[in-house]
Amino acid sequence: MEGVLGLLVLIADIYAIIKILQSSASGLKKLVWVLIVLLFPVIGFIAWFFFGPGGRA
Repeated sequence: MEGVLGLLVLIADIYAIIKILQSSASGLKKLVWVLIVLLFPVIGFIAWFFFGPGGRA
């Protein structure tokens, strides 16, 4: 069961990173959000989902 949960977290984090890189935020904000998602996979994804940069470039 842990493997499935880990895979779901990985997929969610990859999705978040792609969306962060596609956003219209500045380069520094993108870097900070990507680092947050990478360093804190679950909490970082949740934080990005509610507070992260939105919109497309």
